[in-house]
Amino acid sequence: MKKSDATRAKLLKSSGKAFRKEGFAGIGVDSIAKDAGVTSGAFYSHLKSKNGAFRAALVAGLEEVLATLPEYRATHGDQWPAAFADYYLGQDHQLDLEGGCAMTSLTPEVIRADAQVQTEYAAMMDRIVKEIAEHLPQKTTPEEQQGRAWAFLSTLIGGLTLARAVGSGAAAGAVERATKAAALEIIGFRAA
Repeated sequence: MKKSDATRAKLLKSSGKAFRKEGFAGIGVDSIAKDAGVTSGAFYSHLKSKNGAFRAALVAGLEEVLATLPEYRATHGDQWPAAFADYYLGQDHQLDLEGGCAMTSLTPEVIRADAQVQTEYAAMMDRIVKEIAEHLPQKTTPEEQQGRAWAFLSTLIGGLTLARAVGSGAAAGAVERATKAAALEIIGFRAA
């Protein structure tokens, strides 16, 4: 890997962690560059602006989701929806803001982003939904499959957000269990 590619990769990793943990307004360019071990000049050379860093971190995070879904299917077969829900709602993921899913951590930031970022986010989320819809257990029309996939994903994202907000106690466990049951019911999943 060329030095410039390695620098960009470090900046993307640092940007993703920073925006997930602190939010767009909670972090500055200098902090991202320092965490990556590079200068602010290198930051601007590679990512152009804080908005550019956010956009790049968002896309990279959503690409991670797209890469993860086939891995769950390959590892868990027909049981992949339950395994994915277990991971997504699990306590390790609840507590990992920096390394957690971009769908949950960065979506609130997208709401305040410019129209270009929102459009790109919508296109990426559509790809994720289509990937889920194609592999749901009960086959219906493509429109119904996508609707169920949106509901499944929305339920998981909302459940994780709420579980994180209530802390790591009994309420988080209750949210996790109720959300998993609701998400799996939405897609017609039956455990083996």
